[in-house]
Order: sequence, then C-alpha cells, then structure tokens
Amino acid sequence: MEVEKGKTAKYLKEKHIVPKKVTEQLKQFNRTKKSILNALKEGDKTVPQLAETLNLSTHEMMFQLMSLLKYGLVETGEMDDMDEYFYYKIKSDGKNKS
Repeated sequence: MEVEKGKTAKYLKEKHIVPKKVTEQLKQFNRTKKSILNALKEGDKTVPQLAETLNLSTHEMMFQLMSLLKYGLVETGEMDDMDEYFYYKIKSDGKNKS
C-alpha cells in the first residue's frame, strides 16, 4: 500500500477553512514580529523606544513583546535609568533565525 505524502494536511485544509480575517491577522503579526526583531538587532530597546521606532502604540507594542517573550524570542534585560521600563533584547540562546 502506497502512502500519499501530505494527505492529512491536504484533508485538513479542505475540511477546516481558516477565515480570511485570521490569515490576515497572522500575516500582520509576523510582519510586526520581524520588524521588532530587526529593531532589536540594533540594540536593546524599551517599549516606548520600540513603539516610536515602529510607529505603534505602547499598548500594541507591549502585547507584541509579551507574545515574543512567551514564545522565547526575546528576553528582558536591565531597567532604564528611571526604573520604569525593561530593555528588551533578542534571546541569546542562539535559536532565533528570524
């Protein structure tokens, strides 16, 4: 009996249609994730610094950073001089390839 490769994935794609809105949200998240990681390659930054760099609200930036923190792509560093914000940086475990 010959097994067709990708048959399960094909079946699931046909039976479980992902709404276009969800697909667009995922694309936007991935674009934002890439922009944040590129900005952090230049050096550690706080939430307000990243928000200004990427032209996002601080609330949106915090949400995005918490997602990246949850999935191990970024980590917190030192606090700023006013002890208000952490500096965020790309996680230094060598596993990030974005």
